[in-house]
Amino acid sequence: MSVSPTRLVGLGIAVSALAVSLVACGSDDSGSAGSSSGGGKKIALLLPESKTTRYEALDRPLFTEALKAACADCELIYSNADQDAAKQQTQAEAALTQGANVLVLDPVDGKAAAAVVASAKGQNVPVIAYDRFIDGANFYVSFDNETVGKLQAQTLVDTLKAAGKTSGNLAMINGAPTDPNAADFKKGAHSVLDSSGYKIAAEFDTPDWSPDKAQAWMEGQLSAIKNGLVGVYAANDGTAGGAIAALKGGGVKPLPPVTGQDSELAAIQRIVAGDQAMTIYKAVKPQAEAAAKAAVALANGGKAESTGDFKGVPSTILDPIAVTKANINDTVVKDGIYKVTDICTASFATACAAAGLK
Repeated sequence: MSVSPTRLVGLGIAVSALAVSLVACGSDDSGSAGSSSGGGKKIALLLPESKTTRYEALDRPLFTEALKAACADCELIYSNADQDAAKQQTQAEAALTQGANVLVLDPVDGKAAAAVVASAKGQNVPVIAYDRFIDGANFYVSFDNETVGKLQAQTLVDTLKAAGKTSGNLAMINGAPTDPNAADFKKGAHSVLDSSGYKIAAEFDTPDWSPDKAQAWMEGQLSAIKNGLVGVYAANDGTAGGAIAALKGGGVKPLPPVTGQDSELAAIQRIVAGDQAMTIYKAVKPQAEAAAKAAVALANGGKAESTGDFKGVPSTILDPIAVTKANINDTVVKDGIYKVTDICTASFATACAAAGLK
């Protein structure tokens, strides 16, 4: 989606260092990756943007590492589209011109990406839809995105009820209208919120998943909904950060619970501090590994292992996890995404101690 990646910590730092040795810096880079057999195949990884910190901090280095483990002499062609669908199409065509045997594509715009799929198929090159679904792809690797929205919304509802608030206004900040995952998050969230007893007083689809646009929209809503506002559904951590900045700037005290997604370091710190209620942890490592293994299999004319299908496309679908203050240790810390020292910097030391992070 949604979902925005430059804060390198914990495991991110280690795998990023590895990635630098495998893939040169830049937005259209190539490098070799290897450890078993691959017959010199070329695999293109095309990521959508860098506003969401996960893509450069986690997806890129983890995919690079997984490709190295799966294929001794494969070459990685890497591009980031900077949230520009036309640029991504150009990058895909460039990868095909360079002889890519498989495209692993996380689309800026799911509908526009159909043209990339058509062009690749015209050259007998399989396309793996990574994280975001693309009609006509050969394979899909992602998370259960409606479940993401349900987890976000249910955690919000549970948090409000635990605080004794059984009614009131909600603001709903969804993801980018061009991101097919955002529609699934939104659908899942509505399936919970519409019958929750709370009123969705204002709702916004955030262009480009931009935190700045989410903040500006929230600022514009405060005069109308501030007094009765009890909670904010934000589809990812970037939009959550924008909403929280608007709430603080508008003098909203205490802050209402705000949801998020992607388990960005800043979001984990906001959860520790009590500014954000929750985030969604989507374990990128198994996602990147599944995509790399599928890419190598398809590049060699084989069949990618799947756990089922999604809209008729063979798929590996993984389970998201809701992260609150209570389970930070058991999720992002346990999996090595962040160390406690990364989270508990000086300004968060007191809050971390209260949360049992040490």
